[in-house]
Amino acid sequence: MTKQGKNFKTSSIGNIQKLGRVTLNAELALTGSEISINELPAGVGVPFVHAHKRNEEVYIVVKGKGVFYVDGEEFAIEEGDVVRVDPTAARSIAASATSPIRYICIQTEAKSLVQHTQNDGVPVKAKTSWIK
Repeated sequence: MTKQGKNFKTSSIGNIQKLGRVTLNAELALTGSEISINELPAGVGVPFVHAHKRNEEVYIVVKGKGVFYVDGEEFAIEEGDVVRVDPTAARSIAASATSPIRYICIQTEAKSLVQHTQNDGVPVKAKTSWIK
């Protein structure tokens, strides 16, 4: 499904298991974050360790299990786990030997958030099909 309006854009990213990695920046015309959806087959890891200059990352494991590496430390991760990593930390991720892993990675500039949803959200006078 692809649909675009004045204030939104949708896209169907396809079969993530087959694609392996999809970045949503251009796909959704993102302006404040970088988001990717990733899948690694069992026994496969990202083939490099990296850090960032300005962006922190949040990894959300949505399926499977694996191992996360941060600054020389490795720890197990699985579906439902969320990992936040400072920009300068060295990081990498791998699927376990017996399970693929699917995760969402969200990058934003560290210390750039000036308010949280509770302070940023404002009610509008609109009704949806499920709000009576």
